[in-house]
Amino acid sequence: MPDKSNSCVGLNEPRLVVRKFELRYFDPFLVLDEFSVTAPAGFPDHPHRGFETVTYMIQGSVTHEDFEGHKGTIGAGDLQWMTAGRGIVHSEMPSPHGTQKGLQLWVNLSFKYKMMEPKYQEISSKSIAETTKDGIKVRVIAGEALGTKSPIYTRTPTMYLDFTSNNRYLNQGEGIFGQSKSSVSAHHLLLLGHGDGLEAWNKSTNLLRFILVGGEPLNEPLVQFGPFVMNTQEEIDQTIEDFENYTNGFEKARHWRSESGLSLDF
Repeated sequence: MPDKSNSCVGLNEPRLVVRKFELRYFDPFLVLDEFSVTAPAGFPDHPHRGFETVTYMIQGSVTHEDFEGHKGTIGAGDLQWMTAGRGIVHSEMPSPHGTQKGLQLWVNLSFKYKMMEPKYQEISSKSIAETTKDGIKVRVIAGEALGTKSPIYTRTPTMYLDFTSNNRYLNQGEGIFGQSKSSVSAHHLLLLGHGDGLEAWNKSTNLLRFILVGGEPLNEPLVQFGPFVMNTQEEIDQTIEDFENYTNGFEKARHWRSESGLSLDF
């Protein structure tokens, strides 16, 4: 049975997570997980249904495998955008060397996409669109910024920007954000309401790096049970039954194990 918690399934607890009680302020987002993981810990074989996971590596590398036959390793600056749709079982395991760090965002899907076939997009760092203006570099992971558009297709309209400034999740450095000019240090999450603007100043002479994420609210009912996100409790009950009986999207899970799962005897 899947865990009822809202964190990612696996052997590592996230350090910074947007949890379920905050969902009404975060629609269409479900979880933002800042992870730091060292082998042999990781995220072995586990299921998802009804949403997308977006993994952006900051340091090191992680290898993805799923029962659709996708397998790839993403390193620093690389991106993985996985649409679970009607069902996927996958693993995410760290490199055996050092500590791997990154961000994983869970993006909800509209009811019309929840039972679509699973999809997988893997984008190398060199393929992510970048633009620079007035000493500020922006990596356009999703959406558009400064006239530069990301090639990533998002079913739920999403903006995901990685800012680096030499002159809101704050990843590195210290900045002053918003009209209140509040100082914010690294590894903090700032919540902006609908229509809020963002102004940022670099408080120090060091590099300032932060991630800005935004999305169009779905305004749909939501019921979450661990790695399953649907619109009604009946759909969640059906999803659990499908997963346990290897039906309706989970057929391939009956005989599939990831290479990492087999090596761990998981």
